[in-house]
Amino acid sequence: MLTAEQIKSSFNALNEELRRQGHKGEIGIVGGSVMCLIYNARAATRDVDAIFEPSHIIRQAAAKIAGDLGLPTDWLNDGAKAYLVKDFARQDYLQLSNLLVWAPEPKYMLAMKCISARWDSSDSDDVIFLTNYLGIRTSQVIFDIIQSYYPNSMIPPKTKFFIEELLQE
Repeated sequence: MLTAEQIKSSFNALNEELRRQGHKGEIGIVGGSVMCLIYNARAATRDVDAIFEPSHIIRQAAAKIAGDLGLPTDWLNDGAKAYLVKDFARQDYLQLSNLLVWAPEPKYMLAMKCISARWDSSDSDDVIFLTNYLGIRTSQVIFDIIQSYYPNSMIPPKTKFFIEELLQE
């Protein structure tokens, strides 16, 4: 598990590696790292799910950082990119000399977590946290938020059951 402090240190090391190579990069974090870094909703996360550019340069630099800092080789990965759709507002988290790290707005994070809807993960805790953070009290409001980002064809049936179960509706 990676703590917020370890993730920040890794981003700083990644920035230094990019600076050394003469490159600039951008990372959009999603998932557990957002819950950990932006909202302090959990102490640690398994990895940093993200989208990043330039992807091949950041991927190589992240592999070097993994070796240097003794991190798992997939500490930074783009496994969640299939869940990223449409435009959404983003907030800058960390602006370094050669690296910008940003996160999606809270409503988009809520929509992503509901689309993912994994009971065997922290998704349920994250959805509960985000609904409280956003002051949402009904499943219909959550469904409206999800549909504002995702077409119906991308919303799995499990999402409806997941939300209704969490809100006990």
